[in-house]
Amino acid sequence: MNAAAQEEKTERSDKWDVIFGLVLSIFAAILAINELGAGKFGDDELQLGNEKTKAYMWYQSKSIKESLTKGQYDLIDVLGQSGAISADKAAAMSTLKDKLKADVSRYKKEKDEILKGSKAVGPENYAQDVDGKMGVVTGAKELEERQEKLGESGDKFDIATLFLQISLVLGAIGLIAKSPKVRLYFLTGLVSLGIIGSVFCVWAYRLAFAAG
Repeated sequence: MNAAAQEEKTERSDKWDVIFGLVLSIFAAILAINELGAGKFGDDELQLGNEKTKAYMWYQSKSIKESLTKGQYDLIDVLGQSGAISADKAAAMSTLKDKLKADVSRYKKEKDEILKGSKAVGPENYAQDVDGKMGVVTGAKELEERQEKLGESGDKFDIATLFLQISLVLGAIGLIAKSPKVRLYFLTGLVSLGIIGSVFCVWAYRLAFAAG
């Protein structure tokens, strides 16, 4: 092989190295961005899970209070109908019944707001304050829906990671290959899988941002 042919072969090899290096750098950067999003939104999903658990516990505590109050109301009602309450106590018991009935109604509205959220029930049905502020309750159902979206986003991040990592492996193998034909095959695999992984990465971010 003369010097000119050797030089031409070296130039082709250098071009392949540049192409593989450039494409590998691009998809490695996308993989890093994907991993950043997966970690960040994964933590958000865990936090939402904790908030959802607290919201349902809050809802359950209201249910218990509602049941106890309703039990008191029913007991007074039964005593009144049976004549066990003396006439001089009747007015006071009637006032107490009205209060208990109002409390039961209030607990129902509070439960509804805690379950659905302030935005869902509307200003006319605000019943539960948070640190003295009305209309700022994030409902358990809202938290659950957002968590599900972030879970779906996490699945897309995982798929993106898989395709991008495989594409980088193919790129690394293609980089050390000698045959131009073999290099072309590995470059095709690198680009194809890298693009698929990038699409899943963008999809995952869109789902995550949609979850709020």
